[in-house]
Amino acid sequence: MMRIGLAYLKGSVPAFEDFGNLPTDIVKENGLVKGEPAHKVLDGLIIPGGSIIESGSISSDFAREVKKISKDGFIIGICSGFQVLGEKTNIGRRSPYPIKREGLGLLNVNFEPMINNDRVEASVVGESFMTKGLVGTNIIGFHCHTYGAIKGDAKPIFYSKIKRSDYKDNPQEILSGVCNDEGNIVGTLIHGCLDYNPRLVENILKFLDANETDKKKILKLNSLLIKKIKSELAIDTNIKVPDKKREPGCPLMIMIASTGSGSGKTFITTGIAGALRKRGFKVGVLKVGPDVRDIVPALYLIKEKMEEYSSIRIAKLGWMPLEHVLKKLKDSTYDIVIIEGVMSSVTGMLNEKTPYSSAEIAFAADIPVILVSNCSKGGIESAALDIVAHGKLMKKLGIEIGGVILNRVYDDRIFLKASDFIKHTLDCDFIYKLPKVDISERGGTPEIEIKLEDFSLTALKTIEENINLSKICSVARKPSFRGYIPIKVLEGKFKHSL
Repeated sequence: MMRIGLAYLKGSVPAFEDFGNLPTDIVKENGLVKGEPAHKVLDGLIIPGGSIIESGSISSDFAREVKKISKDGFIIGICSGFQVLGEKTNIGRRSPYPIKREGLGLLNVNFEPMINNDRVEASVVGESFMTKGLVGTNIIGFHCHTYGAIKGDAKPIFYSKIKRSDYKDNPQEILSGVCNDEGNIVGTLIHGCLDYNPRLVENILKFLDANETDKKKILKLNSLLIKKIKSELAIDTNIKVPDKKREPGCPLMIMIASTGSGSGKTFITTGIAGALRKRGFKVGVLKVGPDVRDIVPALYLIKEKMEEYSSIRIAKLGWMPLEHVLKKLKDSTYDIVIIEGVMSSVTGMLNEKTPYSSAEIAFAADIPVILVSNCSKGGIESAALDIVAHGKLMKKLGIEIGGVILNRVYDDRIFLKASDFIKHTLDCDFIYKLPKVDISERGGTPEIEIKLEDFSLTALKTIEENINLSKICSVARKPSFRGYIPIKVLEGKFKHSL
């Protein structure tokens, strides 16, 4: 029987994509598959993305098994899994000096910081076991990486056409996939390459000499594997989630928006998504704008895929217009969808391109908003004033402010006074506070060497200890697209508020 492994390591995202429905078994840090060394039972191994390098999840046992599998079988590394197969990755994006983490050295490449979150078309430029006969054709997928500048002399097999890098328009072709000299080890930055391009999957099955019976067995085992993976919150937590049957339908929606970058939207979105999933809700998570890296911690916890509609387009930035996103969700099996806003909820509101802000997205679909502000920058008083200023403007635009969360609160007495002021002014359903939480010196945001395990589980614990999830759910409601606010109206309301 043919068996294909999927690395199941802390910091990996084994449910981020379907991997062509090929994996049949999970491989943990000890390098074992159901008690046996992986190389003795597997024909190949897929190492998914995530924060495997940053999290330091590669044990000597796992590394040994990967190297043994590579001698007779195949290895595919995607994004962070690609970094695992390479030589070194410089994860010091915001550091004044390089911070190098070593991979297994199976592919002669090094990685430097370069952010890209585009949906991409890539040219196939070299043959490997996976791309045999496809040179000169194109494949599709998406990027979601912080360390995407590849240096080295491994054989190129993919070049992706990207529109932006490091937050700037910069159309170019970048190296996005390589293989070893023998062609049985492949690394790529392209997520979804096995899901959107069936010819790649066909080549893998041909490499294994799989017949129709083999293919049916692989699909059957894969369906059982997916069910097992999704039955647990995060990786190796032993936190089981209830399995409930659902009928397709439009889910409830809510937006986590804020008064500015660094307020804690990603942390709060992650914690709420995880806490709801832990209670049996099927949760979807979307991002306003292109930076889908922000929702990876939530997807890590709840084991949901990055979908083609996960990024809501603002102007020309992002993947899919809101009205198309809503159509996609109309017959989904999600109970609730959480949308993480971008920057301040009103950032971009006066741009001539519409929509360009989280507030406009919330208005257009009639989505209630939970406003977040960080108290550690200007104090609790400033955070309260920011919340009220943003909230009053959004209410004038016809946006419901369902609740408020003050993040990193350091004084309960001052919070109570600020809370009274906010409640009196905005008349929202709830005002919660979150304490200051120190995850680590580095790795506290997707921007700086995030450690998915630490970040996600800390967010879950913090939300469960400080927020009533029933209140969150009571604010959410089904969306209804009502169009975008004309720029003249936005300008008028903005000036009036000032």
